[in-house]
Amino acid sequence: MKAFKVYAIKNGTVIDHVPARKGIQIIERLKLLDHENIVTLGIGFSSKRMGSKDVVKIEDKELTSNEVNQVAMIAPEATLNIIRNYKLKKKIKIRIPKVLKSILRCPNPSCVTNHESVESRFLRVNGKDRPYTFKCVYCQHVFIRSELSFV
Repeated sequence: MKAFKVYAIKNGTVIDHVPARKGIQIIERLKLLDHENIVTLGIGFSSKRMGSKDVVKIEDKELTSNEVNQVAMIAPEATLNIIRNYKLKKKIKIRIPKVLKSILRCPNPSCVTNHESVESRFLRVNGKDRPYTFKCVYCQHVFIRSELSFV
């Protein structure tokens, strides 16, 4: 078995259990290439639960609730680890919230959010066969996660 050293962060956030090849999308979405401190991306780590996973480490940054919601849309099974003084301070299981504001764009061309400066708002509507379904509050259309894009 090979042992790999991964840079430990003193303070910041570790996003773990990211589906394989989604770490780059998180870095791009959160604009972490512009982050002043170290950002580490681990791709294709072995995972018993997932088979393969990515890990994103962000030094000296704790995510805002809006950023956590964006990560949830990319990696809803991820965990968020808050690190302080090289120790795990808090571990959070990421969940897609019931209401998403100003994160997603409604794909319905007739929706008011596409014609006026109105904050987009979606409700998570979970069903057994469609766990990631969202309803636009304004036009009432229901969409699956793959039909939606970020604002």
